[in-house]
Amino acid sequence: MDYVVEMLNIRKEFPGIVANDDITLKLKKGEIHALLGENGAGKSTLMSILFGLYQADRGQIRVNGKDVNISNPNVANELGIGMVHQHFKLVHNFTVTENIILGLEPKRGLSVDVKSAAKRVKELSEQYGLNVDPNAKIEDVSVGMQQRVEILKMLYRNADILIFDEPTAVLTPQEIEDLMKIMRNLIKEGKSIILITHKLKEIKAVADRCTVIRRGKFIGTVDVDSTTKAQMAEMMVGREVLFSVEKPDKEAGEVILKLDKVSVKSNREGVVAVKDFSLEVKEGEILGLAGVEGNGQSELVEAITGLKDIVSGKIFINGKDISNFSIRERINSGIAHIPEDRQKRGLVLDYTIGQNMVLEIYDRKPFSERGLLNHNAITEYAQQIVEDFDVRAGQGVESVARSLSGGNQQKAIVGREIELNPDLLIAVQPTRGLDVGSIEYIHSRLIEQRNRGKAILLVSLELDEVLNLSDRIAIINSGELVGIVDAKDTNENEIGLMMAGIKRGDTD
Repeated sequence: MDYVVEMLNIRKEFPGIVANDDITLKLKKGEIHALLGENGAGKSTLMSILFGLYQADRGQIRVNGKDVNISNPNVANELGIGMVHQHFKLVHNFTVTENIILGLEPKRGLSVDVKSAAKRVKELSEQYGLNVDPNAKIEDVSVGMQQRVEILKMLYRNADILIFDEPTAVLTPQEIEDLMKIMRNLIKEGKSIILITHKLKEIKAVADRCTVIRRGKFIGTVDVDSTTKAQMAEMMVGREVLFSVEKPDKEAGEVILKLDKVSVKSNREGVVAVKDFSLEVKEGEILGLAGVEGNGQSELVEAITGLKDIVSGKIFINGKDISNFSIRERINSGIAHIPEDRQKRGLVLDYTIGQNMVLEIYDRKPFSERGLLNHNAITEYAQQIVEDFDVRAGQGVESVARSLSGGNQQKAIVGREIELNPDLLIAVQPTRGLDVGSIEYIHSRLIEQRNRGKAILLVSLELDEVLNLSDRIAIINSGELVGIVDAKDTNENEIGLMMAGIKRGDTD
């Protein structure tokens, strides 16, 4: 059997945690091999070892049948191994070509020969169906395009073994389709791919075999065609996973959040992001806000939470006009917010988890008295959230926030916001980048809040999440409300059309 990569019995330890505990993974030539595991299972660590960012404590790596020692990424590049990281490594004010040749600049005499490089980039782009403009600046292209630049970076360096780390976490559904096509093209041209992911749908769509790891241990390698999603989920989480959460029928109560003809400016000069937007969210209901990314959802949420001023209109909570309230006054009026970007808006990354759990309420008793913080009370409160929400961290509440995996950071934020016991919970992309076990858990907590009579505004780009959780769904397009439908009377297709701006009943 021809294996292009064999990672045998790999072990890697960090302080307080064994990230990889005797893991074996074998990549065949010309296959897409999925590496599946929960957040923090050790997938990225394993691939960082193959790419030379970390050294294994034990174990062996063979490339094309030869034992190798990959001491840094340059050695990996020489062996034909390339990696597209989850957070792209691009210089924003450089062009596509300048980014691709960084560190490998072709010279003509003493100056860099960008022209011939751009020509080669164009040829590669056409060969693999990437449609990238070699002269565009990175800051002017979409996230999906930036990812293609990362792929070109590998191809330019003649990589044959390509590692994709959670490549779809930041893409729209359309871009995900395109990426799948690109991967198939790469395989046709003789490349071999390792795909790190926790999305079972994507593995079924594109992978040949799948290796599952759980909490740092190797669980098994299976053929994707002959294994169901439920079986893979169980291997990954260690128990049976429910893909949709039970939601009892419930009459919605009083109006909690009322938006009355709200308009909000965009972050771009002079553009209005939200126009005359009116909406009500009631007690005991989950109202889903669906739309393609960038249609005003973010600005609307910023207006409700007080991060942005509104141009016109009014915002009411429990009948009280809060349009001019400060952020703290809004929190005290009963608003909690799970933000879209957990690192930018959700956590102070250099604070401990304990400190992060009281960011909004440290000025209340028992957490502080007469200006002095009560550390015992803070620790106790944070510990409860960490236990309730299964937040896994090496040093518990003393762990620094940035040391947690993305999924555990997310669970900590969701726990903190629910613990505020708000009247209105705004959940933006609450499960972005999470694995099925954590998604199931967060969904059940959101439904529990609804059943307790809370109003929940769910903003998500995952259509199945919106359909699964919502009682009613409002669709936003270019900052305007296209319509509101009952979740049980609609389907993905109808909502997809409304997201494109086609109102219900307009089919011509």
